[in-house]
Amino acid sequence: MRDNGRVTSATAQPETPGSPQFSTSLERGDSLVIPPRLIATDLDGTLLRDDKSVSPRTVAALAAAEEAGIEVFFVTGRPARWMDVVSDHVHGHGLAICGNGAAVVDLHGGAGTHRFVKVRELARQNALDAVRLLREAAPGTVYAVEQTYGFNQEPAYPKLHMEIPDVRAPAEELLAPGGPADDEPVLKILAHHPELDPDAFLTLARLAIGTRANVTRSSPSALLEISGPDVSKASTLALCCAERGISHEEVVAFGDMPNDIEMLTWAGRSYAMGNAHPDVLTAASGRTVANNEDGVAVVIEQLLSRLP
Repeated sequence: MRDNGRVTSATAQPETPGSPQFSTSLERGDSLVIPPRLIATDLDGTLLRDDKSVSPRTVAALAAAEEAGIEVFFVTGRPARWMDVVSDHVHGHGLAICGNGAAVVDLHGGAGTHRFVKVRELARQNALDAVRLLREAAPGTVYAVEQTYGFNQEPAYPKLHMEIPDVRAPAEELLAPGGPADDEPVLKILAHHPELDPDAFLTLARLAIGTRANVTRSSPSALLEISGPDVSKASTLALCCAERGISHEEVVAFGDMPNDIEMLTWAGRSYAMGNAHPDVLTAASGRTVANNEDGVAVVIEQLLSRLP
């Protein structure tokens, strides 16, 4: 999730049945050993241009993929309420993976009517432990709490998300049993530090929190996203694929930030955007041009041209 505007994860890679790999050289014109059955794409910095639009070329490529029988999943750190930017471009199943894997959401129905199909919540005790341990390791850290429908934050948390929180209170109060946000599952907590380097903050947080939660980041600032211990884009995508009988070799994935890395390494074929974080460029099996140059559409067009 961007600062409505960028990390690796410690979660284990989900397992799927083995099958032959894709050809490794789409760019040289080789045919695909296994035709793709599902395209999984991040949004900010990947599918979306920097102005948060979906270009006409990308709209046409997504529609062509669906027409060819390839499912398209949007897999994002965004909460469900920020999905209106792509609601007009869903086809078929209409599902998206939100909150870095914390929720699967049905986008049919448009703004304000999103239905949660699957929720993988962060247990409140795990969240409280993460808050405490990170406060001790990085004094000055402030928090927000992302829930299925609500958004709450500490008074000192900066205005990063272009929205008004439902409640302002210390994180310990927000997460306490019987507290003001006790009526909805917690999808993730957000941790912001005003001074630390983003990657250094991530490393520090992972060491401090350990296995109590999965810590990642998708923002260019020192803003971390903390989810359930086994929750990631990859693990939830693997669940969705298993339900459809799709193996990871039949998945093509796109991303630009470290919260995409598990998904990119899990998928049979993956592409880092030209504007991607250096760790993402290393993790992906291929590269495409930047988001502002319609890098996702470029690859989809190539994939479709090489289908048997």
